[in-house]
Amino acid sequence: MTNFVPTREDHFSFGLWTVGFGGADPFGGPTRAPLDPVEAVHRLSDLGAWGITFHDDDLIPFGSTDSARADILGRFTTALDTTGMTVPMVTTNLFSHPVFKDGGLTSNDRDVRRFALRKVLRNVELAAELGAKTFVAWGGREGSETDAAKDLRAAFDRYKEGIDTICAFIRERGYDMRLALEPKPNEPRGDILLPTVGHVLAFIEQLDHPDMVGVNPEVGHEQMAGLNYVHGIAQALWAGKLFHLDLNGQHGAKYDQDLRFGAGDVKSAFFTVDLLETNGYTGPKHFDFKPLRTDTGEDIWTAAANCMRSYLILKERSAAFRADPRVIEAMEAARVHELGKSTLDSGETAERLLRAEDNFDPETAASRGMRFEPLDQLAIDHLMGVAKG
Repeated sequence: MTNFVPTREDHFSFGLWTVGFGGADPFGGPTRAPLDPVEAVHRLSDLGAWGITFHDDDLIPFGSTDSARADILGRFTTALDTTGMTVPMVTTNLFSHPVFKDGGLTSNDRDVRRFALRKVLRNVELAAELGAKTFVAWGGREGSETDAAKDLRAAFDRYKEGIDTICAFIRERGYDMRLALEPKPNEPRGDILLPTVGHVLAFIEQLDHPDMVGVNPEVGHEQMAGLNYVHGIAQALWAGKLFHLDLNGQHGAKYDQDLRFGAGDVKSAFFTVDLLETNGYTGPKHFDFKPLRTDTGEDIWTAAANCMRSYLILKERSAAFRADPRVIEAMEAARVHELGKSTLDSGETAERLLRAEDNFDPETAASRGMRFEPLDQLAIDHLMGVAKG
């Protein structure tokens, strides 16, 4: 058994807003003092993390002067150089300031939309300067509480216009960067546009440069809508659109909890890691969690370390599960691998299939058990660490 200590090769990254979360919620103010971004870089590096990400306002407070901005960036980049940490992703906050109360790219106010787009473009410049390869866009306030207040067809036109403008800007500048749209069904808006992975994938196909845009699915955002996160990221991978992802924990369909990874639906976390490790995902494993409001001091960093530890434990469990001869036999009995075979014979057409004589007896096929139960229990045994392979 390993000691589950992360290394840079694991490509674990954290948002500055995660360890820097002050503990505020709708019913109470912060329980922790603000965190210096430079301290976050050093502490995460010491824990074995590979990268740090941020919204523009996480690093540079909204309304900062140019000189203050330069000072902050100087300290931050020095910390990156000292630790060897990377910035794989940057995103823009278009949801905290009251000016964005009706959204950024889809606000009914045209002047707000123009301000929001300039804010994004300036942050794209910073992302390129820091070497980020992915730019995430979460439309947290792109939505409504009442459908009477929003021309929804026009809202999608404006959303497309905004993303197309950002893509064109990246292309004009020659930046090596892609966009990843982050779905969420609700909160803070009553209903948010592009609520699921499927909605985002459909939206991407309408863009001017769909090749530049992918998906950034988050565990909690899918599960709070009652959806299967593993299925969501599998479809994004299948479409070649899983550009980035957010790992955390969630207890079902409720508010967005942002628990540390593995602290919610642990079985789903197991199959999430299993999918990522066996299906060719090579991007960042990014943790978008929040330390508990009750955490102080070192507990914040323990929570961050435990996100990575949980991933590595599940990675080991997944490898043992896949290597277990009983699992291989159970998968064969369940005909799991048969799904990888083409339904049609080589060169077979629909016309030939229509006239094929397979001697298929639906009653016999209906009587066959699929043997899923033993396979599922083996997954549980490996997850719980009691498998005797």
